[in-house]
Amino acid sequence: MNTVTEKKDIIRKYIIESTFDDVEKIKDDTLIFEEGILDSMGLLFLIEFLNEEFKINTSDEELVAENFQSINSILTFIESKM
Repeated sequence: MNTVTEKKDIIRKYIIESTFDDVEKIKDDTLIFEEGILDSMGLLFLIEFLNEEFKINTSDEELVAENFQSINSILTFIESKM
């Protein structure tokens, strides 16, 4: 299975490729919604990507900002589901 670093790289690569944002701008703790990197539609696509990439299911109750606000929080969410 992927290491923590590999998972972060997968998430970061997806965000960069889907937003065409600057690689240097997106750090592990960058608040991706507050910074305007992703919007609500981007969140839906991100969740679909995570479901496919990491074979997890996301319930409506888990669709809270704390789970998706940064690469670190996304990783914590993914690891809690695996």
